[in-house]
Amino acid sequence: MNLRPKRRNELNVDITPLIDVVFLLLLFFMVSATFDIASQIKITLPEASETPKEGNVDEVNIAIDKTDRIFINNQALVNTQIETIREALRDAALDLEDPPIIINADADARHQLVIRVMDAARQLGLVRITFATRALEDEPSAG
Repeated sequence: MNLRPKRRNELNVDITPLIDVVFLLLLFFMVSATFDIASQIKITLPEASETPKEGNVDEVNIAIDKTDRIFINNQALVNTQIETIREALRDAALDLEDPPIIINADADARHQLVIRVMDAARQLGLVRITFATRALEDEPSAG
């Protein structure tokens, strides 16, 4: 009778595939976390001053209403083509040296129309462009 315990074969666990899977998971989460951060761009818009500035004679005022009409120094334009806008801006800034352009765009105005006005001003070399804002009133607290 043999009372000696049987010698068991030593058990080896190969962890190489496990390390490969963990490494791939780590890469996957790193790449997906990078895309997640890039898609959450935060934009901080400038705050409006509570006290309006006095109007300056040496500036060009452009108003864009929600029905896509453009007014330059309170004169309505016949259409919204870039050539028309450029000619009207040229006439308004004729005697002025590097005048600031003040754009008063309605909140419901088309973004493309505002960009068209800015592009016409840039083509004429008028680069001092400002947007008129109004002071926001405090919203009532929900309670």
